[in-house]
Amino acid sequence: MIIVGDIGNTETKICLVNSKNKIIKRISINTKKINFSSLKKSLYSLGIKNKLINKCLFCSVVPKSFVIVKNFFNKVYKVKCHELKNLDLNRLIKIKVNYKQVGSDRLANAISAINNKDSFIILDFGTATTFDVLIKNTYRGGVIAPGVKLSLSTLTDKATQIPHISLRKTNKIIGSNTISAVRAGFFWGYEGLIDNIINLIKKETKMSFKIIITGGFSNLFKNSTKTKVTLNKDITINGLIKASTLIK
Repeated sequence: MIIVGDIGNTETKICLVNSKNKIIKRISINTKKINFSSLKKSLYSLGIKNKLINKCLFCSVVPKSFVIVKNFFNKVYKVKCHELKNLDLNRLIKIKVNYKQVGSDRLANAISAINNKDSFIILDFGTATTFDVLIKNTYRGGVIAPGVKLSLSTLTDKATQIPHISLRKTNKIIGSNTISAVRAGFFWGYEGLIDNIINLIKKETKMSFKIIITGGFSNLFKNSTKTKVTLNKDITINGLIKASTLIK
């Protein structure tokens, strides 16, 4: 069995993977609540209390949480827990940017998509909204924009007369009240941001790309942009599964 996980700023996803590289169970934990107790309870719920874990690989943008996870697996399951960026990724992908400044989740996404034939823009709706550019087998960098949920939360926290709302698609651009106005602003604002950044990447590179979207708000925008996109909710986890072959 293999354990792979994605430690994000908000949520940590942990998956149990079988010998055929298929995800068989998964859990999510609030990253801020990660400790030995929460990990033990969550991992036991996966049914691996008495099962052997052969490999353990995480991508993480929260170093303190990864240290807790690493120590947990070492103590409880007697297995070394690796962080993606500590592996020899050059065997899978060429990285043409400052390696230290690229989130390992973004590299996992690129590794998952790579096929040495097509070029991709991977759009991830996480705490930040990221656009990563993969040209055949080379990661060329990307764009980081404010996250949808973070921006919405900041607005409602700072503006006392704007209530906390759920975001959804609106058909009209002009809102008739505060809630519909905020929804229109965020939905059509991000729709425009997505199309504009993708078009600017194409213009700068003079290339065409396949577009993959993932993350929390990907369902909201999958059929709304002018650009054709493919939804892949497991792209990060699949990239980790692919990279786990580097662990001896």
